[in-house]
Amino acid sequence: QSLPQQKLLTWLSVLECVEVFAEMGTARAWGETARWTIIVLIQLAKAILRLLLLLWYKAGIQTSPPIVPLNREQQQPLHPQDVEGSSSGKDQTYVGKRSSRVVRSLQSTPSLQSRHWGSPQQREESQSRRAEEMNQPPTPLGLQETIAESVYIARPLLHLLSLGVWGQRSWKPWLLSAILDVSSLSLLSDLKDLNRRERTELRRRTILLLYYLLRSPFYDRYSEGRILFLLRLLADYVPGLGFVTR
Repeated sequence: QSLPQQKLLTWLSVLECVEVFAEMGTARAWGETARWTIIVLIQLAKAILRLLLLLWYKAGIQTSPPIVPLNREQQQPLHPQDVEGSSSGKDQTYVGKRSSRVVRSLQSTPSLQSRHWGSPQQREESQSRRAEEMNQPPTPLGLQETIAESVYIARPLLHLLSLGVWGQRSWKPWLLSAILDVSSLSLLSDLKDLNRRERTELRRRTILLLYYLLRSPFYDRYSEGRILFLLRLLADYVPGLGFVTR
């Protein structure tokens, strides 16, 4: 990735990390009008950054969060003794004569900070496979897939616009948002040869469709009563859950 693209991803990640805090803090300090203003500004900034990544830098299907968090335990480099002896597995491991089980020899045991519980070969293979998955280029998007991703990016802005036009109690914003989400996913489902990161992102978006059951006005009309009824049943008849469910 180029340096400007990395900066865009960084700013996008920062916005996603602070948007909830900014919304709650603004509402507490200046009221509802300022809260909706900061929501619109943040969503507008996120949409602009994502469209730049999609159309200018050809970033493909964008994940959330934009920058995958670093797993420091998995990214930990090999011990110097492992690096020196990586060419000869016999120096690092011992193969049981009867069980054929591979264990690390005591001479090549690393320090406690960099110790792991697999054989050196297994760790090298997992690290190389993980690095290969992270460095895979994004899948090129055609016109249909680019439109689908653009719809997904613009959905929060269209939802906010519909809320301003029809109000928070109307079904129209809920239906519009759901239609845009389903349309985007259906258009992207035809895309083949996705890498692992992109497949994971599409699965995440599909699972997030369940959140529509918890969004107003559907939640107020249908879900709330059933969820509360279920919680009361758990509180009354399942020992130990009463404190939590109440």
